[in-house]
Amino acid sequence: MAAQVQRMSRLMVKTLRDDPADAETLSHKLLVRAGYVRRNAAGIWSWLPLGMRVLENVARVVREEMDAIGAQEVLLPALLPKEPYQATGRWDEYGAELFRLQDRKGADYLLGPTHEEIFTQLVKDQCTSYKDLPVILYQIQTKYRDEARPRSGILRGREFQMKDSYSFDTTDEGLAESYRLHREAYIKIFQRLGLEHRIVSAVSGAMGGSASEEFLAPAAAGEDTFVYCPSCDYAANTEAVTFKAPVVEAAEHGPVEELDTPDTPTIETLAEHLGVPASATLKNLLVKVDGEIVAVGVPGDREVDLGKLGDHLAPAEVELVTAEDFEGRPDLVRGYVGPQGLDKVRYIADPRIASGTAWITGANKPDTHARNVVCGRDFEVDDYLDVVVVEDGDPCPSCGTGLKLDRAIEIGHIFQLGRKYADAFQLDVLGQNGKPVRVTMGSYGIGVSRAVAALAEQHADEQGLCWPREIAPADVHVVAAGKALQTELALDIAEKLGAAGARVLVDDRAGVSPGVKFTDAELIGVPTILVAGRRSAEGVVELKDRRTGEREELPVDEAIARVLG
Repeated sequence: MAAQVQRMSRLMVKTLRDDPADAETLSHKLLVRAGYVRRNAAGIWSWLPLGMRVLENVARVVREEMDAIGAQEVLLPALLPKEPYQATGRWDEYGAELFRLQDRKGADYLLGPTHEEIFTQLVKDQCTSYKDLPVILYQIQTKYRDEARPRSGILRGREFQMKDSYSFDTTDEGLAESYRLHREAYIKIFQRLGLEHRIVSAVSGAMGGSASEEFLAPAAAGEDTFVYCPSCDYAANTEAVTFKAPVVEAAEHGPVEELDTPDTPTIETLAEHLGVPASATLKNLLVKVDGEIVAVGVPGDREVDLGKLGDHLAPAEVELVTAEDFEGRPDLVRGYVGPQGLDKVRYIADPRIASGTAWITGANKPDTHARNVVCGRDFEVDDYLDVVVVEDGDPCPSCGTGLKLDRAIEIGHIFQLGRKYADAFQLDVLGQNGKPVRVTMGSYGIGVSRAVAALAEQHADEQGLCWPREIAPADVHVVAAGKALQTELALDIAEKLGAAGARVLVDDRAGVSPGVKFTDAELIGVPTILVAGRRSAEGVVELKDRRTGEREELPVDEAIARVLG
């Protein structure tokens, strides 16, 4: 049997008729049922033979396109010393998501979530002159993050495979070119993989840097929410959406008026009590920023996006206040906080709380609110930050049209890091003028294992998976319907296809009914299914397109030519 042919009688695969009890997403259900992956523990998965074929095909496409832009592959350790991450502050910034451990001597280590620090040290050791740059290095390696709630199968695991690459240039113009090369390579990669994707503006988070874009695969199971404009090309992660402060026309507002509002500690109860829309009220959320209480003001009909707030205030730690935080603070009345009179509390507000706008808000007294509280007259905003949860219909920052919301899986992220990491490690090279030049960097990631899950989400139907040919575990799935003659013909066809260079999966299992074999072929999802069935004695087989369901009976030679063509 040719090396390109895999007989299912010898393949370690166990398909399941029913969905796993803990599976929530389509990819989780199908990848387990079809025998691609197996769960070991929460967020930890084994890749089985069929799964490895798909994973390696994704990695192959990534490698080919990275090599095409001149990137060089390396492999760095996953077990890393603490010191480089202390130098950049990320030992603390990553918080609980970082896997930390000690060796027998008590030295601290981590399991790498991403490798900016280590690549920077590598280039500092290897590159000393401007003549050594630019350089792009990449690896495909297992990464680790201690997810609080691992779920959705391989979509959100504690261990995952990732391609991370890093560019090193002597000028900002060089960085922009490296960024452009990666952006174009990513488009080609996802097109070859067959992944529908959107490129959206993003925030850099713990990575640092300036320009940042995400590549998102729209899917119902996606944990990222993004917005897009139906009228222009604007698209962004919700955490990157900005809102322009409104122009407030000058108006006369009456003096602050206190209102008796018993049992109205929420916006909903307050609006109902006063008979006003929630948008007329000012919501003030109290949080702790590195332990210090801070108030965040947004219109009453909007919610604070804690993710956005955290990104704005990083690396500071942001958490909600608790009941204990009100003890010993008579100036903070739970449920009735207003910005006027909060002299000892930093006040952050959304741009909608513009100077000159008047609000109904807490009066800092129990069961009391205040009307005609005017921003700029009765209270001042210390910092304006765009921190509201984006909603469907919010104005597009580019053209003003109402935005649309959609869910997606993050499959890639590219950053212009600038000199954050080069500064931390004093990464300089000798310039053309003989003086040291500080290197500037880019960081670029693709979730290789996550791409497999995204493909499963986008390429499936009620029967199972429908892999794109480029990354499928085989080009053709040959099914022997059961009898000896049919099995003999199926194996002969598989041999010829394999010898011609096709990747073949042939179901030659004895004692398995034709119905089970057909069901498994649909579930496994190879793009072409060839059945040696009832007309085998006549030299006629059935060719089926897995995605469209179209079937055609053809003589064996013609069927082989069709598969190879």
